[in-house]
Amino acid sequence: ASSTLGTILAVLASLIITANALVAIALLRLIQKTGSKGLYFVLNLAVADAMVGFTVVGLVIDELSQPFCPPQIFCVLRMAFVTSSSAASILSLILVACDRHLAIRKPFHYFQLVTGLRVGVRLVGLWLVAAVIGFLPVLVPGFQKMKATDEKCSFFGVFQPTYMLTVFCVGFFPALLLFIYLYCDMLKIASVHVQHIREVEHAGLAGGCPPSRTTSDMKAMRTVAVLIGCFTLSWLPFFIASIVQTVCPECFPYKVIESYLWLLGLGNSLLNPLLYSCWQKDVRLQLSQLAVGVKRRVL
Repeated sequence: ASSTLGTILAVLASLIITANALVAIALLRLIQKTGSKGLYFVLNLAVADAMVGFTVVGLVIDELSQPFCPPQIFCVLRMAFVTSSSAASILSLILVACDRHLAIRKPFHYFQLVTGLRVGVRLVGLWLVAAVIGFLPVLVPGFQKMKATDEKCSFFGVFQPTYMLTVFCVGFFPALLLFIYLYCDMLKIASVHVQHIREVEHAGLAGGCPPSRTTSDMKAMRTVAVLIGCFTLSWLPFFIASIVQTVCPECFPYKVIESYLWLLGLGNSLLNPLLYSCWQKDVRLQLSQLAVGVKRRVL
């Protein structure tokens, strides 16, 4: 069972790192061409998801090198890095959603509001918050739990239930509510734009004018909606089961949570680059150009 889980983690980590690295390269090329500041949030999402893949590599080594009984501080630091990278991925999704929401709500002031300095400050703040979330048990030893000497590294093996509840209630659920609010607000704005277009067309004033921003608004909203749906389906089972585990340790076997439901949550770091490569035309174009360039060099 351990070798099977290690193999699954190895394949998942390889796919996560490869997919996010390709999307990050495509985004860098796109940023150089367009100079769009908002793409830095998407690039940061790819970097955070790639870091999730790298942290999983350490867990793969643990699974495939049995018996492996690391010391307490080693497990705490390893789980802190895993938690920090996952938190950075979730916070990056929030920034992407907020950026798209701002572009739809204030399209004429978007480029004045999203400057390089503000983007940099938000990204630095994101990583600081993610580091605090992940390394809080290191800073507050009371959130740590003494691991059994013959036990491998795991969330429930080194973290107290109070820390897990704090992360879930303060981090995940507010993020989910914020996602839902942003999506509903974007839906409202897009419907108002559609109504205005219909009124203009009905009045016979549309003529040969190009369509408004409604098409791009709907695409952006659709992308954010898919991201929210995948995020919810990936992480919600793990968080709900983890809360049940912390409240009632005998009610749910924690090995099922960490062996299977946690894998579902990690899969979100693989879905994010795939979604952007499928839904974003510019990213697809850069990836195709990158593939053509590699093919020419190989041949």
